[in-house]
Amino acid sequence: MANLGVSQTELVAPRGDSGRKLPQYIAALAATLGALAAGTMLGWSSPVVFKITQPNNTDYNFDISETEGSWIGSVINLGAAAICFPIGLVMDAIGRKKTMLFLILPFTLGWLLITFGTSVGMLIGGRLITGIAGGAFCVTAPAYTSEIAQDSIRGTLGSYFQLMITVGILFAYAVGSYTSVFLFNILCTLIPIVFGIVFFFMPESPKFLVVKNRNDEAREALIKLRGTNYDVDYELDSLKLSAEEAQNNPVSFGSAITKKTSIKAIIICYALMIFQQLSGINAVIFNTSSIFAAAGATIPAAIATIIIGVIQVIATFVSSLVVDKLGRRILLLFSALVMCLCSTALGVFFFLQSTHGENSDIVQSLFWLPLLSLSLFIIAFSLGFGPIPWMMAGDLCNIDIKAFVASTAGTLNWLLSFTVTSTFLALNTAIGSGQVFWMFAGIMLIGFVFIFFVIPETKGKSLQEIQVMLGATPQDRNVEDKK
Repeated sequence: MANLGVSQTELVAPRGDSGRKLPQYIAALAATLGALAAGTMLGWSSPVVFKITQPNNTDYNFDISETEGSWIGSVINLGAAAICFPIGLVMDAIGRKKTMLFLILPFTLGWLLITFGTSVGMLIGGRLITGIAGGAFCVTAPAYTSEIAQDSIRGTLGSYFQLMITVGILFAYAVGSYTSVFLFNILCTLIPIVFGIVFFFMPESPKFLVVKNRNDEAREALIKLRGTNYDVDYELDSLKLSAEEAQNNPVSFGSAITKKTSIKAIIICYALMIFQQLSGINAVIFNTSSIFAAAGATIPAAIATIIIGVIQVIATFVSSLVVDKLGRRILLLFSALVMCLCSTALGVFFFLQSTHGENSDIVQSLFWLPLLSLSLFIIAFSLGFGPIPWMMAGDLCNIDIKAFVASTAGTLNWLLSFTVTSTFLALNTAIGSGQVFWMFAGIMLIGFVFIFFVIPETKGKSLQEIQVMLGATPQDRNVEDKK
């Protein structure tokens, strides 16, 4: 009776921050090797599609037109969008770990089709299948890392997903530009296999195990993740209490998804995905070569893309170091503001270039502006809007809707990516480069306002505390109420 009158929130609040962190870092990095495979899938088209669409291409024994090359490059977005929702149901049924291990099969099959393709159809099919596997990883890996992590390092581990994506993209830029397409494809095929070997030895999500009433396995998983000196039973009891509440007070999915806290979490997760893809990140990357050229640099296109890849990796790594110190909200605000200013500056440069000509005095006097804006834009994106939208479903959502929100937000992200990628050149022709960048700047200004007024800071907060911040009413319950 000593706890009589103690609130439920206090009973389940984390007791200190003891426990080993290294096993959690290892498990998160092992999980995000799947993100590394997804990154190579994303970066593959940059060095390869240009090569294989050349008239004298010898990498494949068949001709590939530019239109076919465009489809080969972009079809991964459709595959990823198609799988995001069903994979949420799968990982809730069989677990996060088994789902990710299962994805090795489509990833390997897709890369084998790409490696040994004998027709354009085989290449498109292989890219579609790898897109399906990569899109599935974009849902399962963030969910897994958010559920194995203690609150104090949840943001850091969550940012590893985007970090490994950028490492995979850089790998594709660097290796794909200076090796044969066949060798590059073989290396890409090996990455998901290496992931499977490493991740096989990692524990399942303790939260998932408790929900499935596999409490002994959950206890073993917590010991592996926290160490033997950690108060495993206390955290396990907290997880069991949350699961028992859900079982004793069953709520239909419709009721769970329409709660005030759920609706606000969904709005935030979807909005961040929209702002991420409409930020102009693809437009900036597409213009990398022209921006370097406008700055008077004589750097080859392959080197320019590698430089951008290096900047992304470094900035995303810095984000992983500071996200649990500075917080998600401040990084998102900084990211939106800097990206807005950089897009405005790029818009001014390209507008002046189209109006006065690239050799005019005013354009020549601003030769430094596009390169500086490009670099700052990539850094700002990688610090905030690159990694954080992917981790917010894990931060904000209860486990009963987490898979649904993460998967549908992922679907929205990939569909927007496909839309922006496929329409950018037409939009650029229709209204002009400068106006397109100003449009992106306006979107990021709206994003800044949205973040400032709507998004709470989740740094170091437990799920119960976050639910209260989203509008839930704390309910003080007597211990005897639970008897």
